[in-house]
Amino acid sequence: MRREEGGTFAPVDTIEGGATSYIDEGAEGDVAYEYRLVAQPPEPGLDSEISAPVRARANWFDRTKFNVLVVVGFFCLLLFIYIRRSEGGVQWTFRSIPGLAAIEEAIGRATEMGKSVLYVPGVQEIDDIQTIASMILLGRVARMTAKYETDLMVPTNSPGVYTVAEEVVKSGYSDVGRSDMYRSDQVRYITSEQFAYVAAVNGLMLRTKPAANLLLGAFFAESLLLAETGHSVGAIQIAGTANVHQMPFFVVACDYTLIGEEYFAASALLSNDPRLLGSLKASDIIKIFLIVVIVLGCVLATSGQTWLGDFFATQ
Repeated sequence: MRREEGGTFAPVDTIEGGATSYIDEGAEGDVAYEYRLVAQPPEPGLDSEISAPVRARANWFDRTKFNVLVVVGFFCLLLFIYIRRSEGGVQWTFRSIPGLAAIEEAIGRATEMGKSVLYVPGVQEIDDIQTIASMILLGRVARMTAKYETDLMVPTNSPGVYTVAEEVVKSGYSDVGRSDMYRSDQVRYITSEQFAYVAAVNGLMLRTKPAANLLLGAFFAESLLLAETGHSVGAIQIAGTANVHQMPFFVVACDYTLIGEEYFAASALLSNDPRLLGSLKASDIIKIFLIVVIVLGCVLATSGQTWLGDFFATQ
């Protein structure tokens, strides 16, 4: 039972007889409440005394989430250490990603065939992390196509993506001293309508028959439509996305696929940015740490020790 100080008691909740604590989720802030336990069925001899008035106040720190603080703090510490080490010139060896190595192969094939390269940066806005990673990859692709004097086409579905992609491609051509080769129609804004955009890109594929299709970004229902059309024109196709539900379509219809985090790792490796490389190394270390914790927790739980599982349990 609960009442505001001096008021009338009213039922607030029913708890088990063995409970030793109770959290009143419905209490209003800075209001004095008094509580009393009343036995069910009624038995006055078991009713408790009226508690002293208490007030609910917001806490700065939720102690039940301390384990989350430990993991996040550990990750931030690793992130800071590895970024500083990367900025200091330390270099690490990362495993090779076949899809990443195949990008230059695909552009070389297009050069030999005298055909173009089609780069599709996904269907999300420029503030999406996958589109940002795609712009980093586009910069590298633009430098290679400018170096090999190969035509590059970049259809976009957003004015924001179009603006950034245009600057990225211009910078890529300028970096290798081929600013004169850049044409204003290489990067185009098509439409923001999802399937109208897909229809336009598929039409572009069928008309120009590019030798290489690079589908790198956030894709949804249009992934298989794009990949199947690209396959039908005989293009070598490299796809990459972090959308797990679209990966099977790319795996079956493309020659190479950057799976999940490989997509972000590729953008970090190509950019050679110390902050991205440091965060990539730190995320690898935290994954190893979590795998060790999971395996150790399973072994301890099997032997009857649950303290590690209890520590990482969240409410």
